[in-house]
Amino acid sequence: MPRPIEAIVHPAALTHNLGIARERAGGARVWAVVKANAYGHGIERCFDAQRQVADGFACIDLAEAERLRALDWRGPILLLEGVFEPRDLELCSRWHLWHTIHAEHQIDWLAAHKTLHPHRVFLKLNSGMNRLGFAPQAFRAAWQRLVNLPQVDDVSLMTHFSDADAQRQGADGIAHQVAAFESATADLPGERSLANSAATLRHAHRPLAGAVNVAGDWVRAGILGYGGVPDYPEHNAAHWGLQPGMSLRAQVLGVQDLQPGDTVGYGSTFTAARAMRIGTVACGYADGYPRHAPTGTPVLVNGVRSRTLGRVSMDMLAVDLSALPDAGVGSEVTLWGRSRCGAELPIDEVAHAAGTIGYELMCALAPRVPVRIG
Repeated sequence: MPRPIEAIVHPAALTHNLGIARERAGGARVWAVVKANAYGHGIERCFDAQRQVADGFACIDLAEAERLRALDWRGPILLLEGVFEPRDLELCSRWHLWHTIHAEHQIDWLAAHKTLHPHRVFLKLNSGMNRLGFAPQAFRAAWQRLVNLPQVDDVSLMTHFSDADAQRQGADGIAHQVAAFESATADLPGERSLANSAATLRHAHRPLAGAVNVAGDWVRAGILGYGGVPDYPEHNAAHWGLQPGMSLRAQVLGVQDLQPGDTVGYGSTFTAARAMRIGTVACGYADGYPRHAPTGTPVLVNGVRSRTLGRVSMDMLAVDLSALPDAGVGSEVTLWGRSRCGAELPIDEVAHAAGTIGYELMCALAPRVPVRIG
């Protein structure tokens, strides 16, 4: 039999979570963000569930866009970082891709591009994130260049929030960026896209007084679509009504009885203070589980909460079975997500214990882990 570990993608949860995005966004349309291979879930595994709610798909590169078109998606696809070289525009024309414009060189490429199909572009404002986008003082000139190009059919306006998930930079975390966006785009036509997952959950349903509607015309449902919580631990998945899009499950391979003073794993980082019973689980950092997860990181054994012990190794980790007399070889261990009996262990809780975020755990799932839809 294969090694007893698998990841399970839950289509019903993916549909449900995008429904939450639509509900929070009011009348705005919803991008299902599928970058990083749908946050590690697999574009092809998620597509049928997401297309039931999504108005469009947003991704990073042409390879992801090609996969979506191969799945017979004929609706909008947005390249969130735009094109990376001039010849990328040929495929944007061929596949009718919408793409972000965040720098002058992309406008130059577009001006030199010969196409029979004018492009839909999203002009990005750097409203304070300071990653990509035009500075407010350069934004209108970039917009004017684009609307004057025969290669451009429509210009939409977008920005990205740095602090939508936390109470920073003003009372709502986004106020200064909303103000910058409103000032830079005042009186400009075109659809708006401002809200990422955090802004969709926290702000889209209650626009700031005197500001633009934060939901805009399109919201970008990234991590929330997969059941991750962008503002954990302030809020958890239950607070937002989100369900796990992925579960990682393994089994106990062996059992050891420890005496006081016995240690566990490489580096002997855990020492038993009393007699204990532990299980060795078929999961390690080569499967994508975080090596730096400390003793005490939560797991479910047969649906019952327990904890890891000692250092995570390449192919195995140890869990505490002391309070689980019925657990043994073959027992199910849920590393995150939903157990077979329905008990849930939120991925954000696991990530928080390991000093990281749920996004990283999803994206780090190793190719050697079998994945099925269930």
